[in-house]
Amino acid sequence: MGMRGKTVAVVAGVALAAAACGGSGDSEAKGATPPPSTPSGGTGGGKPAPPAKEPILIAFGGDTHFEGQLRGRLAHPSTALGPVAKQLRKADLTMLNLETAITTGGTPAPGKEFTFRAPPSAFKALKAAGVDVVSMANNHGMDYMEGGLRDTLATIKTTGFPVVGIGKNADAAYKPYRVTVKGNKVAIIGATQVLDDNLIQAWTATDAKGGLASAKDVPRMVQAVKEARQGSDVVIVHLHWGAELKACPLPRQQELAKALVAAGADVVVGGHAHIPLGGGYMNGSYVHYGMGNFVFYSASGQTAKSGVLWLKLENGKVTKDKWNPALISGGLPIPMKGAAAKAELKRWNGLRSCTGLSARSS
Repeated sequence: MGMRGKTVAVVAGVALAAAACGGSGDSEAKGATPPPSTPSGGTGGGKPAPPAKEPILIAFGGDTHFEGQLRGRLAHPSTALGPVAKQLRKADLTMLNLETAITTGGTPAPGKEFTFRAPPSAFKALKAAGVDVVSMANNHGMDYMEGGLRDTLATIKTTGFPVVGIGKNADAAYKPYRVTVKGNKVAIIGATQVLDDNLIQAWTATDAKGGLASAKDVPRMVQAVKEARQGSDVVIVHLHWGAELKACPLPRQQELAKALVAAGADVVVGGHAHIPLGGGYMNGSYVHYGMGNFVFYSASGQTAKSGVLWLKLENGKVTKDKWNPALISGGLPIPMKGAAAKAELKRWNGLRSCTGLSARSS
């Protein structure tokens, strides 16, 4: 995403002064640091000092696709995500889970009740809404099998849109997206713990074939985090995990979170349950077990509860977190206000009680 001027943004009670800057950095993130300029005069020839690390604000949204009534919104990509885009653009880095194949062809996966796909304009819509990176490691990322995967990878290459958790082989699927944001070197990886039994072999990336990064392989995930840790100030792991409509994390989620935090992850977030789960702190890192739906055509009742998670990071650690509740209407998350927002925030904070996580960092 191109650089944007910044003013002091007060978002959901988290204030962050973001200095305006121009040009393009070594990344596509909104808060990316431009490379230092080469001295135009003098004889010293010394290297410019590296940019100072400033606090950064990262926004996360949940499961996103463009099915049903949402498909028509891609005719106008600049407004496709609706009013929540105003929030997403204020973050220095914004990430979602893109729960769909990017293809207009391919063959629907056998045995699946629901298969999702979207045209390449989905990336244009996400970029226009302020989204900087997505994970496609989920149980819909290869809904149109190998043909859909080829189209997806081709579109990623053509557009240059940052995507994690999917690739032409295992190394590519587990490879981190690296970006410098306000002097902070950030590495992001994505993987899925949720795959249909009959599709695990076909969908999992290996040394010999393309596919998704699997979080079922815990040693490989630990290795991926350790590799991402090298040369990074912040390591973020995005996971597709949990059980649909279950408000508390499964033991395998908690075990994986502990292993990844121990390996060096500063932030572990994810989704799949179609409802928000709780989040909090684990040994100095921030873990969120379920973001819920975000841009999702069939959301209603409990599955329409949504929101944006804000994390403020300073010197590589999460120092503040905030949940901005939203309610999905017509497939789009509409930010809640007033008493309704306060009530939903209180309910969301209560979801932490079954996670084993702390409300504040130690």
